[in-house]
Amino acid sequence: MTQPPPPPPNQPPQQPQQGGFGPPRPPQDTPPQDAVPKDATPQDAAPQPPAPNLAKAPEPGYGYPQAPQPGQAPPAPAAQPSQAPPPPQTPPPPAPSGPPQQPQPGYGYPQAAGQPAPPAAHPGYGYPAQPGAPAPSAYGQPQQPGPYGQPTPPYGQQPGYGYPGQPGQPGYPAAQAGYGYPGQPTMPMHPQAGGPGQGPGGGGKKFNAQAAIIVGAVVAIALIVGGGVWYAKSSDSGKKEEKSTAGPTGGGGDTGGTGGTGGTSSGGTEKVPADPASDVLFKVPMPVIKKDDSVGVKGSWLTDKAYVKTGVNEVAGYDLDKGTKLWSVPLPGPVCEASRFATDDYRTAVTFQASAADTAACDQVAAIDLAAGKQLWKKTVNSGDYPISFNNVTVSANTVALGSTNGGAAFDIDSGKVLWSPKPGDTCYDSGYGGGPKLVAVRKCGAYDNPELQIQTIDPVSGKVISEYKLATGIEYASVVSSDPLVVAADVGDSAGDGSGISDFFSIDNKTGKLRTRISVPGDQYAADCEGITRIEACTGLAVGNDRIYVPTEEHDGTGEYSRTNEVIAFDLATGKQTGQRADAGDGYTIYPLRMDGSNLIAYKRPPYDKGGQVVSIAGGSFKETKLLENPATDAVHDLETSMSPEYSEVLFSQGRLYMSEVYADDGSLSSGDPQYLAVAYGAGS
Repeated sequence: MTQPPPPPPNQPPQQPQQGGFGPPRPPQDTPPQDAVPKDATPQDAAPQPPAPNLAKAPEPGYGYPQAPQPGQAPPAPAAQPSQAPPPPQTPPPPAPSGPPQQPQPGYGYPQAAGQPAPPAAHPGYGYPAQPGAPAPSAYGQPQQPGPYGQPTPPYGQQPGYGYPGQPGQPGYPAAQAGYGYPGQPTMPMHPQAGGPGQGPGGGGKKFNAQAAIIVGAVVAIALIVGGGVWYAKSSDSGKKEEKSTAGPTGGGGDTGGTGGTGGTSSGGTEKVPADPASDVLFKVPMPVIKKDDSVGVKGSWLTDKAYVKTGVNEVAGYDLDKGTKLWSVPLPGPVCEASRFATDDYRTAVTFQASAADTAACDQVAAIDLAAGKQLWKKTVNSGDYPISFNNVTVSANTVALGSTNGGAAFDIDSGKVLWSPKPGDTCYDSGYGGGPKLVAVRKCGAYDNPELQIQTIDPVSGKVISEYKLATGIEYASVVSSDPLVVAADVGDSAGDGSGISDFFSIDNKTGKLRTRISVPGDQYAADCEGITRIEACTGLAVGNDRIYVPTEEHDGTGEYSRTNEVIAFDLATGKQTGQRADAGDGYTIYPLRMDGSNLIAYKRPPYDKGGQVVSIAGGSFKETKLLENPATDAVHDLETSMSPEYSEVLFSQGRLYMSEVYADDGSLSSGDPQYLAVAYGAGS
């Protein structure tokens, strides 16, 4: 996983003060099952391998089994080759050669001739170890391996909380039948920005040999997908879902997508083009700003008629195909945060600064009509004599909800009427909200250095608590990945180790507040990101649907020379187990979940050096992949596309069009003279 992005040029979050909303919360009658370990390194922990020696050529991985001694942890990598055990039932792909000492260009570039081949070394992860040789846990304790490198649950959990799925042959397990109920299509809208991680030519993290001898398929890639997660309301409610860029979808069993015959993919509404080859539709120029300056431009949405993008001190709508500017809503200062959801009739909300001054805070909130291209109202909320600076904003039903270290506030999106605001006598405060089909509050109580987090499903009009789940004391931050089904991410005991904010997912019942299951996703195996410190909904690289969560693996070696790749793995939100479904990016590509389309998963594939990026639909049941769009492989288009990698940009796809945009505008001083663009649109044929 990559690091989160630099903070916008605004004031830092205020220190917690008293605040909050609503009536007293109901007592929690369920003991938390997410306790933080008292000691991050248990006394009986298995020995950890030394840090990799970056001075020597990397070792080949993903393909050669290693034979550790029975009853012992696998040995640390050695410089000389080792005797390999018999091959697995399915022969592994040829081992890629190790890259030369000097850094190489992006994924899949050919290497210069004459490079000496590195000596053979211990294998990487992805193929079975010998019987009796346990794989080491990411938390330092031995545990049984599972498919795709998924370890057993840490911290004394009961089986099922992140426990491996059905055992089977590593590689391509048999697809499972679809799970759940038919979902409704969603309308794509803006993803949250990811951290400025590896660029187009960067490489992901790599397992060491000791942590890598795990039964299952390969896992790997550092990524933060700008496409976000998508919510679609499940069919049991009968209500329309908010159009969104992130969150869960209701799902249904699906038998696969159709080929490129011009129909729609089974289980979704996206049409499959006869020819997925795309062209550049338009480019939005980068706004001119002051030298050495950087301005936040988070926020992008899609309506039935416009692509809407935040610019410098404005929100503007553009024609879907031509890029002609249709309208603009001017603002006195930069946009700080933008709701990832909108109402059914395309109304949403943003927070922004009252001026462009460096000292201005993010204390203004406005509702924007994305269909009409106008501002509906503008408000502030005071704590004492000073306006509150908000850290997140979201929309659920007709409610605009905002969180901060001073507490939460909410407004009616039609009138701007205050629904609730911080209460001076409250000892807890709402640090943020997750919106979409339901409204979920992350409420923080207790001492600042030893907080207790309460995950509350609340009524979006009154703020009344419907259900509550308490995370274990000591978990400092949590992020709402999906509001329905409710999925929360947290870094338990700071064990993720990569700044991603995710070591575990918590699947929670919205109606009862009971924990359904807990899923362990070690940071060195799975790639996604949540910025739950202040931005409660800023989870990227994830999608939720079919009562499953789809998580990308970390990047790892591909079968081609020096190529890299990764996969997407599905976890069942009822059992915590892997479903046995895996979507492979393909050699040289890295795959990023964007959203759900009914029961299908929509994903973007960042390309190798000699190909264009792709958008694919993955059937919810069979995991059959259908190509919806493929960009040109010309140098100019490739450079443009990879400059907006979803690791740190916003990515939207709908109805054969792909939109990619920046989340920060700068003066171009680091661009080496290449033209910069705020947004780029690509369109496939019919």
